[in-house]
Amino acid sequence: MLYRKYVLMAGFLLATGYNMWAQTRQSVDIKHATIFLNGAELSSSTKINLPQGESEILFTNIAGNVNQQSLNIGADNGVVIQSATFQNNFLVAQILSPQARAIQDSIDIIENGRAGTNNMLAVTNEQIAVLSQNKQVSGSQSGLSVAELTKMLDLIKTRLSGLLAEKDKLNATLKKTDERLALLRMQLEEEKKKDFQPGGQLLVKFYAPRATSSDVNISYVVPNAGWSPSYDLRVEDLKNPVKLFYKANVYQNSGVKWDKIKISLSTGNPSEGAQAPALQPWYLSFYNPIAYGEGYLNKKNAPANNMSLGGAREGGTAYIIDGIRVYGNRGVNLAQGSIDNYVQTNNSGVSTTFDIDLPYTIPTDGQAHLVSVKSYELPASYRYFAVPKMDRDAFLQAQITNWEDLNLIPATTNIFYEGSYVGQGYIDMRNTKDTMNISLGRDKKIIIRRERDKELRSVKTIGTNVKETFAYNITIRNTRKEAVNITLLEQLPISSDKDIVIEDTDTDGGTLEETTGEVKWVLSVKPNETAKKKIAFTVKYPKGKTINL
Repeated sequence: MLYRKYVLMAGFLLATGYNMWAQTRQSVDIKHATIFLNGAELSSSTKINLPQGESEILFTNIAGNVNQQSLNIGADNGVVIQSATFQNNFLVAQILSPQARAIQDSIDIIENGRAGTNNMLAVTNEQIAVLSQNKQVSGSQSGLSVAELTKMLDLIKTRLSGLLAEKDKLNATLKKTDERLALLRMQLEEEKKKDFQPGGQLLVKFYAPRATSSDVNISYVVPNAGWSPSYDLRVEDLKNPVKLFYKANVYQNSGVKWDKIKISLSTGNPSEGAQAPALQPWYLSFYNPIAYGEGYLNKKNAPANNMSLGGAREGGTAYIIDGIRVYGNRGVNLAQGSIDNYVQTNNSGVSTTFDIDLPYTIPTDGQAHLVSVKSYELPASYRYFAVPKMDRDAFLQAQITNWEDLNLIPATTNIFYEGSYVGQGYIDMRNTKDTMNISLGRDKKIIIRRERDKELRSVKTIGTNVKETFAYNITIRNTRKEAVNITLLEQLPISSDKDIVIEDTDTDGGTLEETTGEVKWVLSVKPNETAKKKIAFTVKYPKGKTINL
């Protein structure tokens, strides 16, 4: 059957002049969400039955605050979409957040119970009133013996005492109930103040050349959603590769629940805009400060004599929509247990997309929900790295090449070594070159000390100058059962003043980077062995001056 699709990029007509309850209502199911770093594209579908001619259907389960330019509607079987009108659903009962709705439900239950307690109190009061009247009547009855009258009064006393106790109990229950209701109502008001996005509705006018059914597809972009990456790094020992688990913290506050849908995670960000910036002429002119009188300049609010130079970037949002996207069967082998069997990576465009075939349910609560994306086994070489001037611990690092193929985004990492959690790190590819150094934490079995050499320490005055000698001894002890490779960094000072001269330097065989003063040693330290290195230098500077060492 020839499939014809009529696509309407619907500019949002202002929702006025129609009764939203008069049309046929039809709920659409959200099937897929492409989640950007900021924002998400939701795709919904449903089947409708249409009579010949024009008809209107009010589609529900639409997200709120939909991007106007992104709305895209398609239908088949020759059905034409004549118009579409979107509106947020501001019915009070439907805009409560899940937390607020739970509180409201608790209030309703407690209020129902309070009504029952109040009714019991009214009955008890009536019983007390009847007994009080009977007591007066009985006391005025003639012909009763003293014994009979006493017996009746005792009965009334017993019954009245029980009813009064019951009344006190019911009043105490009402007091506690009212206190609980007051707290819940305060909490409900706080929840209502939070930024909760109500869902929306979409009124679509169709034309069908004949009575028919049609598959309707609706897609649009919402801003109140997104994801951020995080990683787990696990290293069993230095003989095995690094295991990297790529995860995503997904959130959405679109006003509709994403119930068991397929999701795709995109590294794109439509909110940044698609238009490249354009330079405008930059005109220079002389700055002429405004002269103010002495009296004005002494005022508290006199303007500061500052000059600023600013610029602007062309913004806006642009979308290219070419029909309704179709998601077919990806042929995933569901028998396999790894998340990698449910994820496909597409990096053919300007951004990377991870298509996850496992269904996920994400409520519209704005909270982060963890989604597993991908896992990698990364061949790595390991080294220890230490900068004892800054920190006396040795840090284990995994060195990874060909990291460009991993489609990583800068994010925090949770690091596990030898089965134990060792802390958090950060992966940032923006300043990484051929090799990525991933820190795996501190190793307390590598003991490092850095001490100033007292014997070589000296201060001499020669003419108008002072010569001060500095020397530091560095020891590295390996208490592990295997040899370790360690990269050790130190530094020589660099003079930024011609009167300060650095001389008589000793790097003990280390490699010196002249421009930065960095000194590097690459050492192999055997088990239970101690390696020693030294760095020394002399600073000559004018007498009477102080240097920042």
